Amino acid sequence: MLLFARSAGMPSTVIRGIDYQPEAARLLVRFVSGATYAYERVPETIYSEFRRSGSKGRFFSAKVRDRYAYRRLD
Repeated sequence: MLLFARSAGMPSTVIRGIDYQPEAARLLVRFVSGATYAYERVPETIYSEFRRSGSKGRFFSAKVRDRYAYRRLD
């Protein structure tokens, strides 16, 4: 079951929610478009930083996009 955390008070125009599966080191990102992607072999520290970031879209662009293998889930 995916819960997709959303930081209260920090809405994003790009990212709707994120989740993390520590046993698989998998970061799940749901975009406002409705698309969900799984990013593989992402350290848990990246997920923690992502949750705390003030700008989800900016963090995603700088620290996740083009750095990890990914696949679309839906």
